[in-house]
Amino acid sequence: MNPFAKTIDILGIKFPFLDYNSTLDLFTHWIKEHESHQVCIANVHTVISSLTDKKLREINNQSLITMDGLPLVWYAKLVHNAPIKERVCGPELMLRCLDEGRKQGWKHFFLGGKEIVLNDLVSTMTTRFPGVEIIGTHSPPFRTLSTEEDDQLVELINQLKPDFLWVGLGAPKQEKWIAAHLSKVKVPIQIGVGAAFDFNSGHINRAPLWMQKSGLEWLYRILQDPRLLKRYCATNPIFLALFLRDIILVNFCRIIHGP
Repeated sequence: MNPFAKTIDILGIKFPFLDYNSTLDLFTHWIKEHESHQVCIANVHTVISSLTDKKLREINNQSLITMDGLPLVWYAKLVHNAPIKERVCGPELMLRCLDEGRKQGWKHFFLGGKEIVLNDLVSTMTTRFPGVEIIGTHSPPFRTLSTEEDDQLVELINQLKPDFLWVGLGAPKQEKWIAAHLSKVKVPIQIGVGAAFDFNSGHINRAPLWMQKSGLEWLYRILQDPRLLKRYCATNPIFLALFLRDIILVNFCRIIHGP
């Protein structure tokens, strides 16, 4: 099973053709193999940051990467004419894996976030998905771990033997942490999920469904947390400009060379 057999390039990041069902099928295969894999959930901020962050771009292209942001799906369709069915976003993917894991016997470990968020996340998920196996959590301090602390964390995770390591440290910190520990942490599926812990624990409300489907989830998040305005203003206009550039180039080529 090769998820990278067919990919599309979005501003230097190679995305495979995925939907939720194919992603879950791939995870099932990986868990049976017992080999460590990194999964990156990419949005516009991730893609634009990768233009200047060479390390992040390398991590994204060496991992399984999904389109979290709806604008990336639009780019895939309008620039590449790709038959992308849906985006695969972190909070929803997490919920589907927890749900599917009940019958598969999958075990989950949550790394990142505040202690209160992790406690509420475990409580909410075990109530929503009776029988789900959440075998460990860890809220790291807001500083770089010492070598001893880092080794202890790796040892804890490996001793518990989860199938999924959900990492909520924020991008790109979570992607770089997973990449740096991929050879030491013996977990088949290691995923950076950003704010999914806050969403799925109920600490932050997700945007209404109509805003999610229309690509306006970022606006809803700014209204909830104005501090995000700086981040979105730094990346969204760049993405929009490059998106429009590539649409114009593609349509020009089609006019010159034909469909």
